Amino acid sequence: MHHLLNLSHDPYFNMALEEYLITRTPEDSEWFMLWQNQPAVIVGRHQNTAEEVNQEYARENHIAVVRRMSGGGAVYHDLGNLNFTFVVNLSGDHSFARFARPVLDALQRLGITAELSGRNDLTIKGRKFSGNAQFIGKKRLLHHGTLLFNTDLDVMPKVLNVNPEKMASKGVKSVSSRVTNIADHLSQRITIQDLQEALSQTVGEYWPLEPSRELTAEEQNVINQLADSKYRRWEWNYGRSPQFNLQRSQRYPWGQIDIRLEVLKGRIASCKIFGDFFTGQDMERLEQALQGTAFTREEMKKLLNSLEMRDFIPEMDSQQWLGLIMGDET
Repeated sequence: MHHLLNLSHDPYFNMALEEYLITRTPEDSEWFMLWQNQPAVIVGRHQNTAEEVNQEYARENHIAVVRRMSGGGAVYHDLGNLNFTFVVNLSGDHSFARFARPVLDALQRLGITAELSGRNDLTIKGRKFSGNAQFIGKKRLLHHGTLLFNTDLDVMPKVLNVNPEKMASKGVKSVSSRVTNIADHLSQRITIQDLQEALSQTVGEYWPLEPSRELTAEEQNVINQLADSKYRRWEWNYGRSPQFNLQRSQRYPWGQIDIRLEVLKGRIASCKIFGDFFTGQDMERLEQALQGTAFTREEMKKLLNSLEMRDFIPEMDSQQWLGLIMGDET
């Protein structure tokens, strides 16, 4: 496995770098990378950025807002947070647990007992310090996660507009009461660089790592071009939501879905699906399939049954989608 040493703290560049690794490197190559961002909110691929982020606070405090490739919810990064990225072949195990193991091992060696909680969170004494997400490419999987080491946790609730339903589903009253920093649980003081070394060592025990290397000048140029054309652009990070006259929103144990529909003359003219869910297919494909469909139960059922709906969200079948879209579950 290639071991990439990424010295950039630019969140736009770093999001472009992840896309570069999974889409523009040889299809049989695998990668591991540790990296950090200057203060930034990293928004999930399917989220409505305008509703997830306190834009005024972000602007006044020079906090970048960037959309990533993977699903899941918005997270806050600063230089007290360490991020890890794996790009691996799809043919192997791609459960969240596989990528959690070396992280948990590294922390155990530092005297901290942590565990995988739910599908994609890592916790210490019930409090989250790591969120994980995935993007599935044609032949490879990108798995990445955060590690709160000594992040400024006071900023997080100020810049993130967390849905109260999400807090209720977690049984807690605030963001700050459900997250924690790794540094607060250490018996002896270490630096974030020490954590990097410990994690690289344990990852190397699961995947043989090549000697670490930095990006070449040519690679940096390609990645910067991608950052300029996509990740630094408002169209990607915020995007234009269609006008809508119907909204269907529901929280499930595995995430939130918010569907917005513009229905004209009995047909769906435009559609946008937001949420913090994980998906195996581009949700844009479903949005396009819904456009032009008559907004009747019969036609909607026919369309949904013609699609492999669990390819979009594995936890939802066509009957559940039908109930949500037609308003039975709202």
